[in-house]
Amino acid sequence: MIITTDDELQKLKAIGRICAQAVEVMAKALEPGITTLELDQIGRKVLEDNGAQSAPEFCYQFPGATCISVNEEVAHGIPGARVIQAGDLVNIDVSAVKDGFFGDTGSSFAVPPIKREVEKLVRDGRRALWTGLQQVKTGKPIAGIGNAIGTFAKKNRYTLITNLASHGVGRSLHEEPTEVPTWPDPDESRIMEEGLVFTVEPFLSLGGTWAEDGGNGDPWTLYSDPKALTVQFEHTIVVTRNGPLILTLAE
Repeated sequence: MIITTDDELQKLKAIGRICAQAVEVMAKALEPGITTLELDQIGRKVLEDNGAQSAPEFCYQFPGATCISVNEEVAHGIPGARVIQAGDLVNIDVSAVKDGFFGDTGSSFAVPPIKREVEKLVRDGRRALWTGLQQVKTGKPIAGIGNAIGTFAKKNRYTLITNLASHGVGRSLHEEPTEVPTWPDPDESRIMEEGLVFTVEPFLSLGGTWAEDGGNGDPWTLYSDPKALTVQFEHTIVVTRNGPLILTLAE
């Protein structure tokens, strides 16, 4: 999607803010003893109270309002009876639709007490996102995002999941530009246009390079291969001459 009117921008900001607020409220409720289903219901209430609808449910009939992935799970975890434990690494990914416009955001959280290695992974996951966001500007190559994140990951001795890409978003949850790499990709040749809307969502890992299903009859949840703790941080942005305009802020 290329934004062409202020009305489009305001509606994208509105749904982006709702998604960010859902993540924020869910994160505050995250503590040992809560189930992922209870956490999901908290997120669902934020969406519904603001007139928004879960995008995974709306688009894909996903069995939950939000995606909650714990420890060995990398993405698309189904909310259910799993009980959050102290020391868990939890990713909350919220995407939603309102007035025909979509927003998409996510963050990873560690439930105290946590190992220093995990604390550092969470901190560096956020840094990896911002490293990529700094490459967003009208006229610059999309490849610059993955190149910068790749350099950051290598320098800090992390790996990146290289089959979970960022993506265009706006009038639908997944649209052009498709498969925006958050890792170095020599075949990526597209240029960022003014007003282009897409996500930036690197998956930084302690050794994982690929996401695959668990072969356990669950068609949604993805796990890292090799098995390793992985974090994801995500914003929806608009490309401008001055850099990225972040749509998924809670304020």
